[in-house]
Amino acid sequence: MGTLTVWKFDSAGGAESALQLLKQLQKEELIRIDDAAYVFWPADRKKPKTQQLHDMSGAGALGGSFWGLLFGLIFFVPLLGLAVGAAMGALSGSMADVGIDDGFIKEVREKVTPGTSALFVMSSNVVPDKVLERFGTTGASLISTNLSGEQEARLREAFSEVEHV
Repeated sequence: MGTLTVWKFDSAGGAESALQLLKQLQKEELIRIDDAAYVFWPADRKKPKTQQLHDMSGAGALGGSFWGLLFGLIFFVPLLGLAVGAAMGALSGSMADVGIDDGFIKEVREKVTPGTSALFVMSSNVVPDKVLERFGTTGASLISTNLSGEQEARLREAFSEVEHV
């Protein structure tokens, strides 16, 4: 089973600073990173900036389409102009089909605000107590949603189709 985990930091640079810890946890085989991205939101900006972490992603990476659509739903970041507004309801429903429900989106939206950052990690083979213990030292707070194997497969399929459109 894959897990989409969101670690929220109380500074705009916190998520980027935690990347070394995430890499170390993967080296120690305490987590397998299937894909990851982070959001940082400087206090003086109207919307956050995003970055996908290609160097840490596994072979089954979800790709930029997944992160772009997820961040668009959470932060209302326009992705494809006006066409996205009409499709947001449908996309929200599709995300729920793969285990990312409106409650999760709302919670992330409420917690990741100007002056904060968040690290989004799609992972598997996690040693939860060790990862929680190590991330606890960063001051991060945890928001997560679990995906079943079937939901993860549907998610990969849905977003591989989007990338080829």
